[in-house]
Amino acid sequence: MPVTTQYAAVMLLAGIGIPVLASMNAALGTRMNSPVAAGVILFVVAFVTALIVLIAIGQTSAISQAAVAPKHLFLAGILVAFYVLSITYVAPHFGVGNAVFFVLLGQLISAAAIDHFGLFGAQVSPLSLTRAAGVGLMAAGVFVTQQV
Repeated sequence: MPVTTQYAAVMLLAGIGIPVLASMNAALGTRMNSPVAAGVILFVVAFVTALIVLIAIGQTSAISQAAVAPKHLFLAGILVAFYVLSITYVAPHFGVGNAVFFVLLGQLISAAAIDHFGLFGAQVSPLSLTRAAGVGLMAAGVFVTQQV
């Protein structure tokens, strides 16, 4: 299997996991009567899981590189916390589908900008007319799925 196919498969699975994560954490937040507490539990479980993987693959020494990494890159943690806390709060009120579809729309917009400008060290992939049309078509698809 070509590497690009493997990458696509991994990301497809990650994409499948996003609404599942949203549904499960929203349900936990509702049961606990605290979306923030559910978010904390999610991050504790995620931390322990990531730590186990880090140890299992023998890359614990890589943690020391954090000291020399550009500090603005740590803001990604704030973004993931914002996503988890907002989806955990919004999904029970707005619907998981609605919440995730708007997340998808935001991802399309930001991914196109990041790729176009090569932000944060990303591979530059200019926003051609064809790519813009594809993003627009995907955005239209997200819109259509929300019509009742």
